[in-house]
Amino acid sequence: MIFIVAKFKVKPEHADSWMDHVRDFTAATRGEPGNLWFDWSRSVDDPNEYVLVEAFQDDAAETHVTSAHFRQAQQDLPPLLQETPRVRNVVMDRDEWDELGEMAVR
Repeated sequence: MIFIVAKFKVKPEHADSWMDHVRDFTAATRGEPGNLWFDWSRSVDDPNEYVLVEAFQDDAAETHVTSAHFRQAQQDLPPLLQETPRVRNVVMDRDEWDELGEMAVR
């Protein structure tokens, strides 16, 4: 599995409407074969920052970055950003979430 976290610093005038701007891109990506999840969150510390947590089966990431909707996002999203997004990605040997045992709900 390829596990990716990206941080997007959105221009303040687009921060409240960011999810509208990424709605089609998100839906198309979630519909891709091999996409495991594609989830946006808004930072509680910076209202202009959105965090994207995504994962793909190992052979699916290439299809994602060459898709028409990805190419469209490459055109549409940068003008709405303050800076180039920051990203971390790692290859993991499993594709399921672990339980956070330290906060187990009994």
